Amino acid sequence: MLKRQIHQTTHSDKPVPAGRRIVLDFRAGGEAIPGILLLPRDPVPAPGVVLLHGYSSRKEHMAEGVGGSLMRHGIASLAIDLPLHGTRGDPLQAQAARNPLALVGLWRQALKEAKLALRYLSARPEVNSGCLGIAGYSLGSFLAVLTAADEPSVRAVVLAAGGDLPAGTPLAAIARTVADPLRAVRKLDGRPLLMVNGTADRTVRPDQAERLFAAAQEPKELKWWNAGHILPPPAIDYAAEWLREKMRGGEGERT
Repeated sequence: MLKRQIHQTTHSDKPVPAGRRIVLDFRAGGEAIPGILLLPRDPVPAPGVVLLHGYSSRKEHMAEGVGGSLMRHGIASLAIDLPLHGTRGDPLQAQAARNPLALVGLWRQALKEAKLALRYLSARPEVNSGCLGIAGYSLGSFLAVLTAADEPSVRAVVLAAGGDLPAGTPLAAIARTVADPLRAVRKLDGRPLLMVNGTADRTVRPDQAERLFAAAQEPKELKWWNAGHILPPPAIDYAAEWLREKMRGGEGERT
């Protein structure tokens, strides 16, 4: 099956200290996906990473935090607003999404859009299509590992404040039939994985992080920080350094 052409609308394109900041949206026959693209001055083409935010967050939080750090390390990034988040917020639709079937539909839409974001990023002439990564925070980490499991173009994965589903609850058992992080992380098949987590996190608890880490293959690293669910800036810089190291020297033909 032929892939649909991706269409882009650019809203602003401005220089920033380490490169360029482009506000845009893109689509491939469906709903427009808002994004912030950060492009470093050097190298060209640069490695590229898709950034997925957490619940109730938005693309700006990922772009201003990890995206800025990545740009300073010579890595491009694309942060997107997930369905019902950021500029896509819709109170009426959010209320309807409390229906379990609607939640499943939104999750599948988010997964599809994360994959489209990888396609869009790899098509940019400033990005090395053979050197792509993905990073997710909290809710975005669940989405990131499932996306990477289905997309062999992803060479490195960072999960921040992420882990397995909570154990021993009926809701988790139902959710695992739709999205199983353990099954997904096993499908990474040896691609590098970094998990950064807080020792005092009560949203995604340490045992959830340890369970997901144990299911992953090498090479893998679990880095703990003395923090809760909100990780400190050094954790973001650590992840950026890790991505630069793991994605260095990636080569691939442009599509």
